[in-house]
Amino acid sequence: MTDAFDPYPDPRDALAALAWQLEAGVDECIEETPVDRYAAKPQAPVATAAPTARPVASETAPSEAAAAIAARCGTLDELRLAMDAFEGCALKKGARNLVFADGLPGARVMIVGEAPGREEDMQGKPFVGQSGQLLDRMFACIGLSRQATDPGAALYITNTLPWRPPGNRDPSTDELAMMLPFLHRHVALAAPEVIVVMGNTAAKSLLQTKEGITRLRGNWGSALGHPVLPMFHPAALLRDPLKKRAAWADLLALKARLG
Repeated sequence: MTDAFDPYPDPRDALAALAWQLEAGVDECIEETPVDRYAAKPQAPVATAAPTARPVASETAPSEAAAAIAARCGTLDELRLAMDAFEGCALKKGARNLVFADGLPGARVMIVGEAPGREEDMQGKPFVGQSGQLLDRMFACIGLSRQATDPGAALYITNTLPWRPPGNRDPSTDELAMMLPFLHRHVALAAPEVIVVMGNTAAKSLLQTKEGITRLRGNWGSALGHPVLPMFHPAALLRDPLKKRAAWADLLALKARLG
């Protein structure tokens, strides 16, 4: 007498059966109802009247909306609220917090990073993870700190994007373009004397260049009427400590520029 059929086989047996079928050349599932390949396909109904054309949304609409919203902001607090309410960027749906800025508004030096990571997303502040700790130590070496209350010794820090991309992936071109008007307005309201861009994403976004950070770093540029110094991102220094020598040279160049 054979065993009764078990509708719930052992998963290992099912996996073995599947592997056997793959080795035998099975490449598709057979449907329960046979398909007549010779049957005539039903014809699509012919429209009796031309459908009413629908307006096509402009591809630049979210960016244009961001520019209009940013232009109406007269203070950093208004900009923060406007960005928090902005629904044009899908990154907001997967983020915990808006990561706006840290440090002293009006500081001589404004740092622009790439995008928030896990720690930044949790705390709502830029550069608070391992990279942020290294950044603090780097700028402390030339007498600058985000905790300083004197604009001459203070830092003001933000990112190109205020929301964390899923899995810490690189921001897309569309995401950067969409949020760029907010970044431009952020710079205008913070009114720094010098901008430091950290990493590829920030450098390319603010300087509008295709050059990589390896070529850009250490070479002063200009954006929005401000001198801009590109530097390696602290995360890159953690991955490759040999880059710290170049970062130190950039810090000295910044110190000399500030006089």
